[in-house]
Amino acid sequence: MGRRFAVGLGCSIVVALAFASVCRAGGGAYVFAGGTAAEQAQVRAALDASSFDWSLVPNQVRIHIARGLSLSYSTPGQIWLDANLLDAGTFSWGVVQMEYGQQVQYALVNQSLRAQLTTELGARQWCYESTALPRGANGCERFSAMLAWAYWPSAQNSMRPSGPGDWSASMNAADFRALLAQLIGAPDPVGQLSLRNVAHAAGR
Repeated sequence: MGRRFAVGLGCSIVVALAFASVCRAGGGAYVFAGGTAAEQAQVRAALDASSFDWSLVPNQVRIHIARGLSLSYSTPGQIWLDANLLDAGTFSWGVVQMEYGQQVQYALVNQSLRAQLTTELGARQWCYESTALPRGANGCERFSAMLAWAYWPSAQNSMRPSGPGDWSASMNAADFRALLAQLIGAPDPVGQLSLRNVAHAAGR
């Protein structure tokens, strides 16, 4: 059924700055509709690579995998992923995390939080209230891109920002994690591990 449980508190403490590949939260309740075993495995690996606790999303999510989609997208409780993208392996993981990030905002970001996050993320509206604005003007897109990057800050992440105009550069990643800890109670294993690394280095 694709159900996994959070294991973030069991992360080992290491000094290396590449903590994102070590500390994983996992979780999430989802089922697959379509896709090969290998493609479904890429989705699981993508969600496991993130330190975000996907089990905060209270409902079950149906993940559709189909070939030839022009882009991957989400609606409440539903995710559509392009099979060709998943066949690219690790490169697809950031997109998978971003689309599950949309499920986070659908389920956990209420009207008042949307207003705050729209401002914090430098957006002009929350989610396509006006179709005349470009995609980057939407806070929901910036939110999900930030979530994908902030909780898996890896050089392998296709959501890694290349410039200040990228959606995943809408906020400092650590500040974004701190904000979600405050607003929706999302644990921050990445930040906790980073602080422990600093303390360990200082104690040498």
